[in-house]
Amino acid sequence: MKPANGNSTSKLHGLWALTNRELKKWYKAPAVFILTLIQPVIWLGLLGNALNLGNMFSPTSIQPPVFNPPLNPQQMVQLGQYFSDLSNKVLQGTFGTASYISFMAVGMMAFTALFTTMFSGMSVVWDRRLGFLNKVLSTPVSRAVIILSKVFSAALRSMFQAAIILLIAVPLGFVVGAAFTPLSILGVFAFLFLICVGLSSLFIAINIRSSRIETPMAVMNLLNLPLTFASSAFFPIDRMPTWLQAVANVNPLSYTINGMRQLLINNTIDYSALAMQYAYVGIFAAVLTTIGIVLSWRYLNK
Repeated sequence: MKPANGNSTSKLHGLWALTNRELKKWYKAPAVFILTLIQPVIWLGLLGNALNLGNMFSPTSIQPPVFNPPLNPQQMVQLGQYFSDLSNKVLQGTFGTASYISFMAVGMMAFTALFTTMFSGMSVVWDRRLGFLNKVLSTPVSRAVIILSKVFSAALRSMFQAAIILLIAVPLGFVVGAAFTPLSILGVFAFLFLICVGLSSLFIAINIRSSRIETPMAVMNLLNLPLTFASSAFFPIDRMPTWLQAVANVNPLSYTINGMRQLLINNTIDYSALAMQYAYVGIFAAVLTTIGIVLSWRYLNK
């Protein structure tokens, strides 16, 4: 619907315009665009290969304290084969895959989503400081649309970066599981969309009244590491200390990561567990988005 002056009053038009503005700040800044892609690649390439857990199970790692005199070359070959098989069995039993880089790559996809959505709250603060928020609030665009535009732009950025991580992980040794199908990719991005919507709404709700850039920075520093490492991003929850398991088991990132691993790297899929993971992340996204919208009606003002 358009008024006499030709300007659209459609909420969808306003949502698209504001979302597109947020995305332009990302893809029209080449340095920022490239850096956001390089960072997860560095994490995956360096940390993923540095934590080569398979090399912990090798004859050279235990030979000095165990074997005296040293084994002959033929015995070393046999021992190496034994430990290679043992390494695969231990990794498979611990991580659900014989490739730790595959296990970690899925966690890095969720970590990137967390890191990207954190800047949603900062975006609200910058718009307020630069005066853009006042201009938008003077238009017919509703406050909910302002919030949702930032939420959706963060989700789209995160999903794009996650796709890049997945592509980069393949030459680094990423191996899909026996249960993987092309439809699994759609399921993975459904998880990413839901967790990004929930996390972005959370950070916007926390910073919606702030006018100081230090506030979102403090929130990011406070929540970044706990949300990442108190999840299954880098290590299985059932191998954590009991007190940490209690935290990780309510962390929505854990449900997102475990669900994506079922779809990407596991050999079998527990569909009841998968449905529960979707439900948990979906409820998290719905509740946090609702809270963000309600707070925008109350606190988002000039």
